Amino acid sequence: MTAVEGWETKILRDLADIHISNVDKKVHASEMPVKLCNYMDVYSNEYITNRIQFMDASASIAEVERFSLNFGDVIITKDSETPDDIGIPTVVSEKIDDLVCGYHLALIRPNPDQLDSVYLAKQLSTSQVARYFAIRASGSTRYGLPISAIETVEIPTPPKPEQTKIAEILSTVDQAIEQTEALIAKQQRIKTGLMQDILTRGIDEHGNLRSEETHEFKDSPLGRIPTEWDTIDFGDVGEWYSGGTPSKANNRFWNGGVPWVCPKDMKQFELFSSIDTITKYAVETGTKLMPVATVFIVVRGMILAHTFPVGYAIRKVAFNQDVKAIVTKERINGRYLAYWLVSHSHEFLKLTTTATHGTKRFDMDELYALPIGLPQPYEQQSIINVFDEQQALIDRMLIQAHKLQALKTALMQDLLTGKVRVTPLLEKMEANT
Repeated sequence: MTAVEGWETKILRDLADIHISNVDKKVHASEMPVKLCNYMDVYSNEYITNRIQFMDASASIAEVERFSLNFGDVIITKDSETPDDIGIPTVVSEKIDDLVCGYHLALIRPNPDQLDSVYLAKQLSTSQVARYFAIRASGSTRYGLPISAIETVEIPTPPKPEQTKIAEILSTVDQAIEQTEALIAKQQRIKTGLMQDILTRGIDEHGNLRSEETHEFKDSPLGRIPTEWDTIDFGDVGEWYSGGTPSKANNRFWNGGVPWVCPKDMKQFELFSSIDTITKYAVETGTKLMPVATVFIVVRGMILAHTFPVGYAIRKVAFNQDVKAIVTKERINGRYLAYWLVSHSHEFLKLTTTATHGTKRFDMDELYALPIGLPQPYEQQSIINVFDEQQALIDRMLIQAHKLQALKTALMQDLLTGKVRVTPLLEKMEANT
């Protein structure tokens, strides 16, 4: 990196105390009860705060003295199954009583006169440091970072006031991202609640949610449903199609313009996505091609251990043998069916079984027999409109979150390398005091 006026490059051990934690998750009666900051707490959060639900554990007096976490401590992941997940940083941004750093983590306590904690965490999250750690991680099935690699990582070190200003700017963007993500999560919860209500009670001709106090209901395989609704077995909703994988040995079947979907792709896009993010492209002659408005579900794969992904094609799509495609009958709106499947995903997952080699799969006869609630076509469209409106709100928030993430990336590239200096801001602040 080109030298920046007023900046030095120092190794981390000259700026901070570094310790590798050995505090495990076990509870021993002879030890002190503590809250444990574990691997996933660090990996999943850029800031350690009281809002995190820490696990209960225990530690010896010596471990508490050595690994208790203070405001301003930086923690990084030290061990992982892949080199990419090593060296992920977080910073303790609040005082949290009885919190101890757990196993597979490194505790870094910056010298407060030399190094701002947030600034350090941001430097440790740069791609340059990630490459440095990945190269020095050792292992084959599990990778570990030696303390010597942590101690000798180079940190660009501007004067402390400049570090603090950089940290302040980046923290402000982090707060905006966190607030936006919280709003997205709230709207997702609202959407989930709407789906649970509407897909059990429906919407009447006046746009009102039905209830048994004001509308007529009847018994059905699904329980009580509006009298206007029917039920239909899942297997009878339309024509079902099986996919396949074009020969990987035949290049003419690949590098075409048709998205080709398999279970691991299904988890990367949400309901009604354009599927444009899928990187594998086939040609039409290499695999079965489904039309627009096809509903896709995964019927085999380990992804079924925890989720039931549903897709709805807005362009022609090919798919592999672990995915089923459904072209619905004329009186069934494919988007309505897709929303129904998402809303009832837990019921579908109860049907999964473990096949040979531990792979999750559906018994297709049981899957076909599952009842689906079926309103009249006009009501299906009304239900779709409500969900689409809510999803449009979420999509706008997601766009804002992506913009903030792009801004953060650009700011980190500029500020953490000295390409853009905050010195003029500091000078302006001094002039106004």
